[in-house]
Amino acid sequence: MAIKPLEDRVLVKPADPETKTASGLYLPEGSKEKPVKGEVVATGPGKRLDNGKRGEMSVRKGDTVVYGKYAGTEVEIKGVKHLILRETELLGVIEG
Repeated sequence: MAIKPLEDRVLVKPADPETKTASGLYLPEGSKEKPVKGEVVATGPGKRLDNGKRGEMSVRKGDTVVYGKYAGTEVEIKGVKHLILRETELLGVIEG
């Protein structure tokens, strides 16, 4: 099964939650925070503008992005959780 996002939506695979702190302590399963970054798996064609053309997406497949903690809609694809977000819900792209 494959999902192709529509309009200005982006399919993101969230990064795995941190399993240990910066000081080296391992976190129990219940205290792990929901990830706020992930990798773009697919993008839609872009939002349709007033002149009938499509706006260009500012993210591409493979980009690592940051998004709000409760942004998007969670979907499961082949047993793996993903998020579908609007491009405007993305907060930034991590470079490097």
